Amino acid sequence: MGIDPHSDAKILDAWQRNAGPWTTVVREQRIESRRLVTDRAIIEATLSRSPGLVLDLGCGEGWLARALAASGIDVIGIDAVPALIEQARLAGGGDFRVMTYEDIAAGRLDASADAVVCNFALLGNESVAGLFGAVRSLLNPRGSLLVQTLHPLVACGDQPYLDGWREGSWAGFNAGFHDPAPWYFRTLESWIRLFAKYGFQLLELREPLHPRTHQPVSVIFIAQTAD
Repeated sequence: MGIDPHSDAKILDAWQRNAGPWTTVVREQRIESRRLVTDRAIIEATLSRSPGLVLDLGCGEGWLARALAASGIDVIGIDAVPALIEQARLAGGGDFRVMTYEDIAAGRLDASADAVVCNFALLGNESVAGLFGAVRSLLNPRGSLLVQTLHPLVACGDQPYLDGWREGSWAGFNAGFHDPAPWYFRTLESWIRLFAKYGFQLLELREPLHPRTHQPVSVIFIAQTAD
């Protein structure tokens, strides 16, 4: 039996297949929205919380860890794709570990941080809910959870503005990519409800804009444990 084409398992399978070309694209800064807007946006949002130690969940090849380390912040980077963690370790800038969100939800991550950051790393459905349920145990008192994701109003496109699985695409990328990962679309209301459900108080919502179109490229949620 194959993998369900609309599932968290399919997301992981797709990223394992595309770890090499993704590392190249990120390190050569080939994605315009990242180069112009979103990379700097998540760095600034994280720095605004003045953390000493950050957990970068879904860290990929480690670019954010390296950027935060340059500002004197300690970073533990977590990703489920061994090839991406290998690249992160080679480049340095943090303590990088192979672990799935399901592992974290099961309590297998022994760490406590001032901030947990998920930068375009919450693509699934059940895995995201499980992760949210575990994040509070990973945060120091009054710790922060920061999530950057595609802005729902823009990412929705012409489809109904309803939660649900969407087909992935590597449109605009080179031929080295294949088998795009599906992703689970959430409305802005659903994202806000997710934070509240798991005991987080939303402190700030940022909408980074493209400098030419002045349309929102992403949304950044900055939340804190409610107690």
